[in-house]
Amino acid sequence: MPTILIDADGCPVVDLTVRVGQAHGVPVKILCDTAHRIEREGAETLVFDKGADSVDFALVNRVQPGDIVITQDYGLASMCLARRARVLNQNGLEYTAQNIDGLLARRHENKKLLRAGKHPKGPAKRTKEPAKRTKEQDEVFVEKLDKIIREDKKRNS
Repeated sequence: MPTILIDADGCPVVDLTVRVGQAHGVPVKILCDTAHRIEREGAETLVFDKGADSVDFALVNRVQPGDIVITQDYGLASMCLARRARVLNQNGLEYTAQNIDGLLARRHENKKLLRAGKHPKGPAKRTKEPAKRTKEQDEVFVEKLDKIIREDKKRNS
């Protein structure tokens, strides 16, 4: 049985993930740093020192083939894919061997533009507040996570 590992710092779907994991009897581990201690009933919380990528490296060191990782970090997603995990972002996008290279390349190009004083193309930021999640985004995420778990159960039965 897989474990769901959540890169929880800044993750808007911790509660949804725990709920889906519990519904399927799949263990959930929340990984966070000391500045973002996140605990939920029905999940194990693992707390790491605050520091650049400390949670990411801790997660990669724990992930096993077939585990499900929830993250919005392309670099972490890439490392987890190399460990044969299934990786999903907060909007229900599954990172795969087919799409991760393009996502990483786009991130690299955007960082180069920012260093050059240019802003990458995309919607204008009007406020410092993050956009509110919609019910539809939550539904898409839950449906995709549910589908991944059902596929795994079917494959292993």
